[in-house]
Amino acid sequence: MDESLPAPRGMKTFLIIWLGELVSMIGSGLTSFALGVWIFRETRQATPFTITMLFNTIPRILLSPLAGSIADRWSRRWVMILADTGNALVTLCAAILLLTGNLEIWHIYLIALFNSSFAAFQEPAYTASITMLVPKKDLARASGLMQMGQAVEMLISPVLAGALFGAIGLNGIMFIDFATFFFAIAALVVVRIPQPKLAQEEKRSGNLVWHDARLGWNYLTSRPGLIGLLSYFALVNFLLNFAVVLQGPLVLSMASAGVFGLVQTVSGVGMLAGSIAMSAWGGPKRRMPALIGLILLLALSLLVIGGWPSPIFVAAGLSIMMFFAPMASGLSQALFQSKVEPSVQGRVFAIRGMIARSMIPLAFLISGPLADLIFEPWVQREGAAQGFVRSIIGSGPGRGIGLMFVLSGLTLILASFLAFINQRIWRLEEELPDALPSAEDEAPVEPKSLDIEPA
Repeated sequence: MDESLPAPRGMKTFLIIWLGELVSMIGSGLTSFALGVWIFRETRQATPFTITMLFNTIPRILLSPLAGSIADRWSRRWVMILADTGNALVTLCAAILLLTGNLEIWHIYLIALFNSSFAAFQEPAYTASITMLVPKKDLARASGLMQMGQAVEMLISPVLAGALFGAIGLNGIMFIDFATFFFAIAALVVVRIPQPKLAQEEKRSGNLVWHDARLGWNYLTSRPGLIGLLSYFALVNFLLNFAVVLQGPLVLSMASAGVFGLVQTVSGVGMLAGSIAMSAWGGPKRRMPALIGLILLLALSLLVIGGWPSPIFVAAGLSIMMFFAPMASGLSQALFQSKVEPSVQGRVFAIRGMIARSMIPLAFLISGPLADLIFEPWVQREGAAQGFVRSIIGSGPGRGIGLMFVLSGLTLILASFLAFINQRIWRLEEELPDALPSAEDEAPVEPKSLDIEPA
């Protein structure tokens, strides 16, 4: 089938892909939760958590230029199929290692590295495909549904993993995860995704990766509002991940694994509610003020998480954060999808992701050692400063990590104020015209029949 032909510009094809990915995400969430508890029980330290997240992030940054180039030049549908297949094989290998009694901590790092590598190719292909499948007016709703998938995974996976762990063990959970990948692959097999045509000069370019990476970079840097917004996002991602990566050690330092699962479930409820709200709402006509305001609310949630030595406040703060995070992410995604030409979105979004995530590895690299070697010991020592801090955020295990949450929240409030007064960012929507047609120029939202590609 010729995938360069236009597909129906409705939500049905997107929903088929989304449902397949949702089942796969729930399976992956089972393994992620079970392995997280296993790591902390084996080490009783925060650093292995952060190292795992580091290996889960670096490939997404380093491979972004290549992944974006492939997403624009090759079939986006097949890129996603191959990426899901690769992740399924990695999960199968991990299950075999565990079954034979050979699974070790360093294997978890490699598993995270390979899973992230495949995800680096899937993400720009998936994101760029949405623009070809969904009307412009529904882009924020589609982004909300993507966030809703993550929320459902956060809501279901911890509880289900806890129930399955006693019945079939970690190995059985991994094999369930492996099976769920076939739902995502099957959904992609039966649909078609149109592929925008490249300009002739782009087809003839020599060094494709370098050419495409430079195109994506030049596209963003020639639009100061977009590059300024991405710089702000890079700092936001650093501050959020610097703290949130330590949520596991924070809760497990003062409660059981069961309580940790309950905290994650509560945060999943918050994310599900926020995703549903975003999908129903679709966002305001002017997105920038709402986007900065939502990030300010994320900063306040960090203060709630770290401010009190109780899993109840951690759960409350995380649920608040996860309620507003899908809204912020959905508005950001819709903003870029409407301002970037569809034919270059794979390449531009790859560079966009690389810039926005550029500081996350640093956050993961330093947060664990800072918690284990500096903040936790410092808060427990006697002294006037320590006493003052403990009088505000409480005392006991995990209070050093709590202090890190509070400091991250305060810094994020300052960063959001600076973004608010930056006129390039604030006036981005007025200064940069939309790259997508207006609603009246689009094809009908809901076609009478679904165009299905034969298996």
